[in-house]
Amino acid sequence: MKKFIRTGNPYIWLTAGTLTICLLMICGLVVLIMVNGFGIFWPREVARITLYDGTVALGEIAKRESIPHQKDSFRTKLKVGNRDVSGLDFTWFDDTDIVSREYPVDVLVFERREWGNMYGFLKGLRQDDDVKPLSLEGLMPLLKESQNLYKKIRYIEKKEIGDISYRMEKSRLALKRLMLLEPSEKVQKKVSAVRTSMDNQEKTYREKEDTLTALYTKAREREVVVLLADGREKIMPVFQIIRVFAPNKMGFFAKMGFYIAKFWEFIWGEPREANTEGGVFPAIFGTVMMVLIMSIAVVPLGVLTAVYLKEYASDSFIARLVRISVSNLAGVPSIVFGVFGLGFFIYFIGGGIDKLFFPGALPTPTFGTGGILWASLTLALMTVPVVVVATEEGLSAVPISIREGSYALGATKIETLWKVVLPQATPGILTGTILAMARAAGEVAPLMITGVVKLAPSLPIDSHFPFIHLERKFMHLGFHIYDVGFQSPNVEAAIPMVYSTTLVLLFTVLVLNLTAIVVRNKLKKWYNTGSM
Repeated sequence: MKKFIRTGNPYIWLTAGTLTICLLMICGLVVLIMVNGFGIFWPREVARITLYDGTVALGEIAKRESIPHQKDSFRTKLKVGNRDVSGLDFTWFDDTDIVSREYPVDVLVFERREWGNMYGFLKGLRQDDDVKPLSLEGLMPLLKESQNLYKKIRYIEKKEIGDISYRMEKSRLALKRLMLLEPSEKVQKKVSAVRTSMDNQEKTYREKEDTLTALYTKAREREVVVLLADGREKIMPVFQIIRVFAPNKMGFFAKMGFYIAKFWEFIWGEPREANTEGGVFPAIFGTVMMVLIMSIAVVPLGVLTAVYLKEYASDSFIARLVRISVSNLAGVPSIVFGVFGLGFFIYFIGGGIDKLFFPGALPTPTFGTGGILWASLTLALMTVPVVVVATEEGLSAVPISIREGSYALGATKIETLWKVVLPQATPGILTGTILAMARAAGEVAPLMITGVVKLAPSLPIDSHFPFIHLERKFMHLGFHIYDVGFQSPNVEAAIPMVYSTTLVLLFTVLVLNLTAIVVRNKLKKWYNTGSM
């Protein structure tokens, strides 16, 4: 046995087994997230459950499990929806209380803009207190009209009224700045012109409001009557319906088409219902934009620090202290960086910018509040140690013979560093950038106090100058997961959204990292080929 141990084979098997266990755990986690994340878009059949006491319920069977401390007893979790009627999305039934379980072909699922799904049977179209018979095929044209009307309303609200509000705010700030100047005839003319412009904008704004009121009135004209499981009737505006489908009579290809449509909506749509439904595009956009800004900030800062420490600083006590400090920064809790970002970037720098460039907007802050710029810079400081260490290793990997050859040809130290050493160390720099991006994309704690919000009304990029608004707050996939999973008023309904958003976050980080890895490998191959 001692001879066998001295051979080293047990240690090889130990390390290989540990690696296998780690890989299995990672793969298991990814598979768990994928199964629970991708599964929520598949249309499930709707069951009608009848109990011994005469209670009838409609919904999707979400789960079936054994009852604790009761042998051979099971209960079923049913997603009943109709939250505006029952107040709950889910309910439990003991299997011993169930008389029958049926799957009616004509049962419909109404996906709504508010109050979640509704399960029931379409009775007809309500007109002048009368109910006119209406089929699912007859409802589809009305649904398409209401969707076009919804798009028109959203366009007026976000684009036209948004542009008017933007111009009104600019005029208000211009008027406030003029009022701070010394009174003169020229100033008075400018004030009169601004006031006239504001009056015209106010008039246009009221006209758009009247148009919206008329459109909303038109949207409420058509209502459908839905027969619920217990026989009650529910009147619902067609305008509130996003889509209607009959899952119990859908074939495989119909379900696959529905799945693709839902998945597309999830990626490119906006969240609704306290972020428990709809899409996550604003969060994806905010995450990617924040990582890119962070990378632009952290790479020069980290590379310059590493170049100084490696190429110029002597092996003194101060240099060693700086290296130790940089390494120890990697172990500082991220929330500490968030507090620093709040105090230094937001209050000090942002507040100073407001006083210098935006005095007319005060006391309302412009840059003196949380925003995507300050969040990105905070994460850049947090990930600087990673880039510094990776860059130093990349600089150390450059052969001394290449440096000496450059000096022999008459190049100065800065020319050698800029044209020879740094290009050769680029793969190492990109390695540090990849690690920094991977860490920053999943951070949540520092973002909560430097600019991330539950719901951002507008993206940091729009058609208004300067087009990229770094002072705006933003959404983030990591915070979205936290908010939906732990702050949602309807936790049970939000659980599937947590898995789906986690899957999107993993995929986003993977795409960002793969892009950097591909660039790194191409550069590495190019420089290796050039050196040969």
